Amino acid sequence: MTSLTSRLIHSRTSLSKLYTMAVSSNGRYLSTDSNKVDEPFKVEEAETLNVPPPPTEKLLVLGGNGFVGSHICKEAVDRGLTVASLSRSGRPSIQESWVNNVIWHQGNLLSSDSWMQALNGVTSVISCVGGFGSQSYMYKINGTANINAIRAASEKGVKRFVYISAADFGLVNYLLQGYYEGKKAAETELLTKFAYGGVVLRPGFIYGTRNVGSVKLPLGVIGSPLEMVLQHAKPLKQLPLVGPLFTPPVSVTAVVKVAVRAATDPVFPPGIVDVYGILRYSQQQRAT
Repeated sequence: MTSLTSRLIHSRTSLSKLYTMAVSSNGRYLSTDSNKVDEPFKVEEAETLNVPPPPTEKLLVLGGNGFVGSHICKEAVDRGLTVASLSRSGRPSIQESWVNNVIWHQGNLLSSDSWMQALNGVTSVISCVGGFGSQSYMYKINGTANINAIRAASEKGVKRFVYISAADFGLVNYLLQGYYEGKKAAETELLTKFAYGGVVLRPGFIYGTRNVGSVKLPLGVIGSPLEMVLQHAKPLKQLPLVGPLFTPPVSVTAVVKVAVRAATDPVFPPGIVDVYGILRYSQQQRAT
């Protein structure tokens, strides 16, 4: 009996020595002292502490109470984003539930004191600001106002900026020189300040239901059939002088879908998107 007990004790001691040698050969020694903690477990525990929550996306829509801008605000609200709008008249008269979920700011992009606070906490911007009038007025509204916004957003650390510009219509450009020169100046500024997060959309005629006071104009009655025909007539755009007039119209639904995606999707490529690109992107599902 004594001999059997002695052999068992000797066997356990040998196993213990073998285990200790195996662990030591791998460069780690597990101490039986309860006051010592294995170092790798310290690092692993530290890596799980103080993990910040994901950032909240806040979108600022410049000109958010206009035709395109109001549709963008609605689309962004439907996607669950925090949405703010800046325009000269502030809150629109639209009587729809989504309006209550937008933060409405009133200000003028030509006067920085009236709107800079609207950029607080903003992660992305979409500008729909533009207008018609005299040549100098059109350059100021389409160019200078947007350039002011682009520079301020860049200084505030905004990640992405989308600008709703306009397609080139050839001969029409000469009649609306201030309009197109202003647009081009804003595009240049955007692609300089936001080389990795700036997107220019160049739609042609944008159709959809437009609110004019209490009257709703169904522009899709004209725009939709033209889009169906002209999007398959791309070779006609190569015709000298009149070619740009064959640019197909695009629905406001397609424009806002691409604009919101471009403003919030970090993998959306920066640069210029023409009307055919807008049509293509609007038919794609956003990557998850």
